[in-house]
Parts: sequence; structure tokens; C-alpha cells
Amino acid sequence: MENLNVSEDINRTLENVQDYIKTSATEIIGVYKLKQHKSLFDEECSRFLYQRKQATMQWSQHPNQSNEGNQNNVRCEASRHFRNKREDYLKVETDELEDKK
Repeated sequence: MENLNVSEDINRTLENVQDYIKTSATEIIGVYKLKQHKSLFDEECSRFLYQRKQATMQWSQHPNQSNEGNQNNVRCEASRHFRNKREDYLKVETDELEDKK
């Protein structure tokens, strides 16, 4: 029983020290708020990703010429969509930076 009390006292003391450190750090340094980023990945991106996965599974289960062509077409469309989405996102970001100057 004595060992349990000592262990509980140590744990309680450790928690108190941790709380004190956190409180002191918050008061001295402050809290850093993360910048909220605009999401690059949306529902349309999810749909393209799903189509690409389905085309790849179909081709791997039945590797023939038409499934290979379908997989290549879907893969190219998805890549084009992701590339255009990234370019649009970067354009908006650079425009915002230029407006801040």
C-alpha cells in the first residue's frame, strides 16, 4: 500500500510540473496559430482518383488491349485534372502574395 501512495504522489507531482511548464510557456511565448490553407483536394479529385483505381483494378484482373487503353485514358485524364488543379491553386496563391505587397 505504501508503494501505491508514493507512485500516485510522483504521478501527481509530474502532472503538476507539466501543467506549470505548459502554462509558463504559453504566457511567455504565446500560442502559435496555424494558417488555414485552402484545400487543394476536393470531391472531383476524389472521383478521378476512384476512377483511376477502378480502371487499374479492371486492367489487372483482365489484362487485354481495351482495358489497357481505358486505363491509360483514365490515368491521363486524372493526371491532367490534378495538374490543372495544382496550377490554379498556385496561381491564386501567387496572386494573393502579390496583392499583399
